[in-house]
Amino acid sequence: MTSRHAHSTITLIAVCFGLFMIQLDLTVVNVALKSIQDNLHAGVTALQWVVDAYAILFSSLMLTTGDLGDLFGRRRMYTGGMVLFVLGSIACAVAPSYAFLIGARSLQGIGAAAALPNSLAILRNAFPDARLRARAIGWWAGVSGLAVVAGPTSGGFLVGAFGWRSVFWINVPVGVLGLWLTLGFVTESSHPQGRKLDIWGQVLAASALASLIFAVIEGQPLGWGNILVIAAFVWAGMSGVALCLVERRHAHPMLDFRFFRQPVFTAANAASGLMNFGVFATLFAFSLYLLHIQQLSPEQVGLRLAVMFAPFALSLSFGGRITGHFGSRYPAALGLSATGAGMLLLSLVPQVTDDALMYSALLIIGLGLAAATPALVAAAIGALPPERSGAASAFNNTSRQAGGALGVALLGGLVGVDASISTAGVEATILGSAVALLLGGFIAWQFI
Repeated sequence: MTSRHAHSTITLIAVCFGLFMIQLDLTVVNVALKSIQDNLHAGVTALQWVVDAYAILFSSLMLTTGDLGDLFGRRRMYTGGMVLFVLGSIACAVAPSYAFLIGARSLQGIGAAAALPNSLAILRNAFPDARLRARAIGWWAGVSGLAVVAGPTSGGFLVGAFGWRSVFWINVPVGVLGLWLTLGFVTESSHPQGRKLDIWGQVLAASALASLIFAVIEGQPLGWGNILVIAAFVWAGMSGVALCLVERRHAHPMLDFRFFRQPVFTAANAASGLMNFGVFATLFAFSLYLLHIQQLSPEQVGLRLAVMFAPFALSLSFGGRITGHFGSRYPAALGLSATGAGMLLLSLVPQVTDDALMYSALLIIGLGLAAATPALVAAAIGALPPERSGAASAFNNTSRQAGGALGVALLGGLVGVDASISTAGVEATILGSAVALLLGGFIAWQFI
């Protein structure tokens, strides 16, 4: 192994520590909510904000932090985000009240938004060769899948053994080790090239995304006709229009609309959004089916979902190799189509109640995601020049996070709530998810 290859490999390991920690917190907190409610005497609205404060800031700030990384240094933004995330985790672990916990979760969200897109941009710089970069992205995405598996399963065991605060304490050693590796081995990179900070673009993009994601998340519990939800949608629309006007006139825009003249870039991000739209909606619906209708424990649900995500995580490096060898089009299109087909099969489970059918469907979904995910990410960041890799990564991550939020909000309402959860609603949600995945496969086949 050459010294450059060894250095690149350590860089990959370093950013994967941060990625694992951030992705873990997207799911691990959900299994701790009941314990948080009992301990901090929090109401349902407060619990929603324990989850939403993280999700809103995480999703809405990534375009900003990706652009800042391109301008001022990706390693600098990544390490700053990691420090904020670790400090936010410590604050969560010692929170004396639910208001303090919500503030600490907000700090975690800001840190995650700074670290995640810049981790991909760091890999873009560390692996200039397209084939090696595709393999590295495969491992990056595999760690993400592993974190999704570990979230509900490890969270259930941690809460049961050590209490809800342990799901935040676990971030501290992981984050510190990741920071040590990053500071010691990751090379700084940036491409300012005379560009200036687009302050209005940053503000308007964050405003539009935050208000849109808030409206989507709160639309189901508050009602789509609620004045607060309507106002958030209106504000998102106004901010979006203002963003378009400002960015078209700015000499160095944060969001250059010429990006979307690249069919590969536009298609990769559209397909990524549709992928997470369907996957997150299916996870939401099928988890509720297993919990409320099958009456399984959180640990049992986590173990069953591992049938999907374990092959996904373990085989992603292979998916990266396929992308490196054949390019992004075939693995993206075929992987998304296979995932959609697996969801069609999974929609039959509530009626057939056949474990073999369920495990087969989950396995197909996992293998399809393993092929599609690195291909879509590689296509998105490879479609733009290296000096805009931070922006490309940020937009792809934003597309996926926003797609997941939309999927749960728009399709999740079909399931019902608590005792009223129905098998018909679960089937409808999974079928809608399958349509989204198959549409994503068609887009990938036509335009990537």
